[in-house]
Amino acid sequence: EVQLVESGGGSVQAGGSLRLSCALSGYTFSTYCMGWFRQVPGKEREGLADIDSNGRTIYAESVKGRFTISRDNAKMSMYLQMDSLKPDDTAMYHCASEQYPSGGDYYEFLGRRFGYWGQGIQVTVSV
Repeated sequence: EVQLVESGGGSVQAGGSLRLSCALSGYTFSTYCMGWFRQVPGKEREGLADIDSNGRTIYAESVKGRFTISRDNAKMSMYLQMDSLKPDDTAMYHCASEQYPSGGDYYEFLGRRFGYWGQGIQVTVSV
């Protein structure tokens, strides 16, 4: 069974930093592209960044230069370093894997399909 578990969220003041972690199990982690996403109630899910099996990264314009995605294949983990946080960054953050169950739903981000998701972790940035 594929499982993804996020950690590291919380509350921070604007300008501060947080580091999110995503621990994975149930598949060959090193093979797949991984991504970070966020969602605010009532708004569409937003793709933030992804990192492929070779470590190549892509960022959404909204976080480019402030967020850094990374992965440690040996630890089967992925990270999101978030700096210069703004109140607009307040959201539920999810990690996801670029694979999906046969016939299952997926979310497409920059041409990749993400279908296995963590439960999410809240990030709140105050003024």
